[in-house]
Amino acid sequence: MDDELEFLRQKRARERLAEMERKASFQGVVPVSEITFNTFISENRFAVVDFWAEWCGPCRRVAPVVEALSHEMAGLVTFAKCNTDEAPRIARQFNITAIPTIILYANGKMIDRVTGAVPKETLRSVIIRAFGLPPPGAESV
Repeated sequence: MDDELEFLRQKRARERLAEMERKASFQGVVPVSEITFNTFISENRFAVVDFWAEWCGPCRRVAPVVEALSHEMAGLVTFAKCNTDEAPRIARQFNITAIPTIILYANGKMIDRVTGAVPKETLRSVIIRAFGLPPPGAESV
């Protein structure tokens, strides 16, 4: 009985470790919907959500910027995209009247927003400042 219990404990510990590693190594932009949105922002300490629509030209220009930053900041910030045509309730909840709008959340609360297709350097600076992250290339002490 004790051996079986110990085996189950070790198995569960390995599963938790694998899940933590999977989350830490995830890179990319996660699509969120009205169903998954609240869970996404509450489960990620620092979250950036790109509100967009398929027909929006500036949204198509900013999408690769958001994707690149998601890889650059993997492990620190989690990125998502929310299609405003498919999630109108969320767009209304955050008073999104123009897209693309990028909203930054810390610990589930909105802390900043950027409207329009901004350059990568601008968006990176906004994220670093809002979340208090070290600038790229800064040595950690």
